[in-house]
Amino acid sequence: MPMIPLRGISISPCMLQSFDIGRFNSIESFEMAMLDDEKIFLVSQFETDIEEPSMDDLYSIGTICSIKQVIRTSDTSIRVLVEGLGRAKLNSMTTNENGAWIGNITPIKFKEENIDFDEKMHLEAYSRAIVSQFEDYMRIATDIPTDAALDISDASGYSMIADIISSSLFLKFRDRQDLLITLDILERMKKLHILLTQELEVIKIDKKISQDVKKQLNKVQKDYYLREQLKAIQKELGEEDYEEEIDEYRKKLEELKIHKDTYEKISREIEKFNRTPMGSPDYNVSRNYLDIIFSLPWNKESRNRFDIKKSEKILNEDHFGLDDVKERILEYLAVRKLSKNLKAPIICLAGPPGVGKTSIAKSVARSLGRPFVRISLGGLRDEAEIRGHRRTYVGAIPGRIINAIREAKAKNPVILLDEIDKMSSDFKGDPSSAMLEVLDPEQNKYFTDHYLELPFDLSKVLFLTTANDLRSIPRPLYDRMEVIEIEGYLEEEKLEIVKRYILKKQLKENGLDKNFITIDDDVIKYIINRYTRESGVRQLERTIAKLCRKVVKEMFENPKLEPVNMTKELVVKYLGSEKFKEDPLDLKPQIGVVNGMAWTSVGGVTLEVEVSTLPGKGEIVLTGQMGNVMKESARTGISYIRSISDELGIEKEFYKNKDIHIHLPEGATPKDGPSAGITMTLATISSLTGRAVPGNIAMTGEITLRGRVLAVGGIREKVLAAYRMGIRKIIIPKDCKSDLDKIPENVKDDIEFVLVENMSEVLDVALMDKE
Repeated sequence: MPMIPLRGISISPCMLQSFDIGRFNSIESFEMAMLDDEKIFLVSQFETDIEEPSMDDLYSIGTICSIKQVIRTSDTSIRVLVEGLGRAKLNSMTTNENGAWIGNITPIKFKEENIDFDEKMHLEAYSRAIVSQFEDYMRIATDIPTDAALDISDASGYSMIADIISSSLFLKFRDRQDLLITLDILERMKKLHILLTQELEVIKIDKKISQDVKKQLNKVQKDYYLREQLKAIQKELGEEDYEEEIDEYRKKLEELKIHKDTYEKISREIEKFNRTPMGSPDYNVSRNYLDIIFSLPWNKESRNRFDIKKSEKILNEDHFGLDDVKERILEYLAVRKLSKNLKAPIICLAGPPGVGKTSIAKSVARSLGRPFVRISLGGLRDEAEIRGHRRTYVGAIPGRIINAIREAKAKNPVILLDEIDKMSSDFKGDPSSAMLEVLDPEQNKYFTDHYLELPFDLSKVLFLTTANDLRSIPRPLYDRMEVIEIEGYLEEEKLEIVKRYILKKQLKENGLDKNFITIDDDVIKYIINRYTRESGVRQLERTIAKLCRKVVKEMFENPKLEPVNMTKELVVKYLGSEKFKEDPLDLKPQIGVVNGMAWTSVGGVTLEVEVSTLPGKGEIVLTGQMGNVMKESARTGISYIRSISDELGIEKEFYKNKDIHIHLPEGATPKDGPSAGITMTLATISSLTGRAVPGNIAMTGEITLRGRVLAVGGIREKVLAAYRMGIRKIIIPKDCKSDLDKIPENVKDDIEFVLVENMSEVLDVALMDKE
């Protein structure tokens, strides 16, 4: 008869079942059955993914079914309702000319009159047991057809009783198929008894769950009925991970040694989390909050190293120079060893780029034996980056300070706040104001992040900050930090840094043996003076790295290349022509041209001030991107010149009939500050009187209307910059005498310093007589 292989379903005798037919062969078999006697043989496949099954892919026992209803759901599929009539054995299968599956089958008849007495007693016992169980099942279950009991009473034989009951149960495919292919009636009843027992237990548990949930419901909890039911199911199945998580949080809280108020607040948060349904939007918010709280090192501190000699050794191994920073850290260690109540200092390392501010911070952490975390503040505009976001916002997270503590996994790390002078503010708040609490030893013991809303002790954190320009730091924030200025390196210091650190590092990074490239001191100085001009050593390191790369490239072109002793000729070959002249300034005396000294965020610089006086209407022209302070200094100087014009032999009406043009070269570079007052005044006097100024003199200082010379800052950087440019005579305010102590002895011995209090002294030293 026509047959259809079924995928994923099994139909037993006495069972009504609907299913969809979509395969071409199946549809042809079904149409053939409809034209015959509306009977069809249904047999299940072993695997559901086989499209064209053979005999090896099918069970040997199937069911002869009567077609009850047909519904065409689309052009390529139909839905049918069938009723199982009886079992049959599949002997073979073929396909006719239309593609319909044809099965050669043998119907299976059960002759129960031939059963012996003993077996019949067993069948009767099992029959009564499963009928009794089924009646219990129908009383509890609400979705069992009510006519199932009537069908059992009309059943003829034990086989039909088993089939009627199995057809009324919700069984898995494998279980139903197992009952179908079990031809021994007694064995089938045993299996059905086991399945019915299991199903009865499941439905009892399901009813118990429903009853437990209903007892807990009230008017408010009705909305959470399904979720509570899910919890009850998980509890019955032993899936109590949620409760274990709550218990774990409580256990962690008990282990924390924290203030009573903090303990109570965290405890309330845990209880709130316990009451929050798993499907609620607040569930993940509360869980993330608790995870972050318990990831913080409330009581954990890294073990401090108070071995001063060992710490000093580590600092000297990593860096050459930077004595002020090293000395301050060793002082902190010494005092901390005696006093456990010492608050960690807030140290600001200020200086030009490339002098080692960031790297010395890492060495400090290593010397103290503490974890190190770096926070970059450059371009930071949002206050919430420091204090965190409140949990009322979607995607709220803690601020960078708390995240740094979590990353360090200790409450006493070394935290580097890099580029603190680069913070800015906008409509999102002022981060520098938020930093006031972080960097105040009196306040940061109770630092409160907006996300945590709990006080966290930052007093044991060693904060190090870096800055290029201290002037851009707000005064209240500046006042909270202990500033250690790191000036630029001298030629001799750079020489030692190259020999001890840079050359070894670049040889290793470029894959060369440590002695493959050797550079004599004279060649290193040649590179420093002719190819780099900076306060730090960053450009110098890039230059050494470039030399190493050139040698590596040459090694591939010439595999037999011998170790290289770098000479000046090779440096020119690899790096090209010199970038800086040996004497970058014209040291010859000139009229209206004076060498000034200025401080910038990248170190000291030397600049020429040029003044030209022309017939005109008394206009003062200032060019070269001068700032307001510098323009005021220029006008003050001209007013001073007018007051002493008689002494200088200058025409009294010069400010009416001469135009004075003051220019600072490199006009694209903004310049401002009080350092060029005496420089512009001297250049103007030189131009008006026609008296030259020696080119080997440089000067710095501010001038008043009465000619007093006021102190300025950045003397060390300015002197070193002038020294590199070949200047050997420098005029500075007398009030800056104490700053000379910061200048290395070898530089100080090579320069003639002239300390002045009044502009007249500057004129005596720097203004030459007419030839």
